[in-house]
Amino acid sequence: MTTTLPDQAAADRLGATLVAEHLAACSQVVGPIASTYWWEGRVERSSEWYCHLKTTLARLPQLQQRVRELHPYQLPELVALAVIDGDQRYLRWIVESVGGEPRPGAEPSEPGRVVQ
Repeated sequence: MTTTLPDQAAADRLGATLVAEHLAACSQVVGPIASTYWWEGRVERSSEWYCHLKTTLARLPQLQQRVRELHPYQLPELVALAVIDGDQRYLRWIVESVGGEPRPGAEPSEPGRVVQ
């Protein structure tokens, strides 16, 4: 799942908290990035930090809720993408890191499926 934050400190704090709480196996912070977006009827530009979180489909609702609780934005970006393939050892590590049993050949809607 991805989100953006206003500064590196906020992105680092959010990522560290979510990993410590086993809602994400890994947090990667990149930035600054230049964002252009519509907000309250006008085009805005800002410098933000990108936070990429690795979790499972089963943990995604809890991760999203916790991000909403901790995020400084009124409407945070919460975008999740399914992982269609990857090194099986790495994907197993994600599943084990957030709690749960890996499910080989899991369908995208199944709990053992990894999302980013």
